[in-house]
Amino acid sequence: MGAVTNGIKGAFRVGQTLSVLGRTGLNWVRGDRPPTPKLLRQTFENLGATYIKLGQFIASSPTFFPKEYVEEFQYCLDKTPSLPFGVIKRIIREELGRPIDQVYSEIDPVALASASIAQVHAAKLVTGEDVVIKVQKPGVENILLTDLNFLYLSARILETLAPKLSWTSLSGIVEEIQQTMMEECDFIKEANNLKVFREFLLNTHNDDATVPRVYEQCSTRRILTMERFYGVPLTDLESIRGFSKDPERTLITAMNTWFASLTQCEFFHADVHAGNLMVLKDGRVGFIDFGIVGRIRPDTWQAVSDFISAIMVGNFDGMADAMIRIGVTRRTVRVDELSADLQRLYRQMDRMVPDDVPYEMGQAEDDVNNILMDMVKVGESHGLHFPREFALLLKQFLYFDRYVHILAPEMDVFMDERLTMLH
Repeated sequence: MGAVTNGIKGAFRVGQTLSVLGRTGLNWVRGDRPPTPKLLRQTFENLGATYIKLGQFIASSPTFFPKEYVEEFQYCLDKTPSLPFGVIKRIIREELGRPIDQVYSEIDPVALASASIAQVHAAKLVTGEDVVIKVQKPGVENILLTDLNFLYLSARILETLAPKLSWTSLSGIVEEIQQTMMEECDFIKEANNLKVFREFLLNTHNDDATVPRVYEQCSTRRILTMERFYGVPLTDLESIRGFSKDPERTLITAMNTWFASLTQCEFFHADVHAGNLMVLKDGRVGFIDFGIVGRIRPDTWQAVSDFISAIMVGNFDGMADAMIRIGVTRRTVRVDELSADLQRLYRQMDRMVPDDVPYEMGQAEDDVNNILMDMVKVGESHGLHFPREFALLLKQFLYFDRYVHILAPEMDVFMDERLTMLH
């Protein structure tokens, strides 16, 4: 019976998708014709959860997609209207399998945040702890599967019709998206990521960073109950000064923790934007939201490590050599030519990020993505194709570079002895 219901829901979802696409086509005929990347982004936002996530995948994958699409999809909004609290309560009750008041003494009916896959509510356990509950929206998983199967089929048809479209397999990209998105839907996996990261902090005797504690007795595949953190984003310098006497020290803690995870934890946090790094009231750094993590093979990490070391000493031949080892290529790449191009880009970057310009969150995002795309483009112009993990890694490095400009403009990242992973 469940299979039949899912089949009907699936058919309805494909119908919805075609209806949105039809409406977009009709608007086009009527003369509403924004540039193609913008049109695609707006269509994705109208199509909901899967396509919003797909848009964010495009935004963080300059190794796969053209520059103008990567730039446009930076605006892909994953803020959706909150579901009524009654619906959220029903899901929590179903998932707990017992009355809500046996577990939570109160739940704030107003959501703290609402995205395409889940929404978050503040609550208090009957035992007195302040928590947040991340609740998966109903039907999301079924919609994702239907949409991704539809996309996979479309990609296969497209590849058959236009085999020269790209040497990157479109259906391969859809499969990778499917894997990451289905993982994001499984809160047991996210709870496990939080536990693994907590163990890593314990094993490395790191008392200066922390992650929210998971309350397993009230967490399932579709709801995740975590300790509630009180603090401010890493970029809020004025508020940080209230919690920490030394904002520079706080930043070094965040960077050392993240760098250590690359070699001593089974994954790294792959989304360290300011909202996911908090400075807590006691001065510790809180890492939150482990829905997106990256895993890197030891040989790739060695090449990335050499790449960073080469950047530190301004050795462009070394940077070029490391990029060649990280990338996948179908032709011989000349180190000296790649090195010369990287040197040109480097001079440009130095001019681009003056220290005396006030920090703007949106501008920082743009800078991060522009530098990242330029580096990747230089590599690709020499026939290199980079794995997505490299883009994810590079993006986190560039986020940290921006934080240095805000919190510690005087600090020389490559010379500072306190940054353990860079020495």
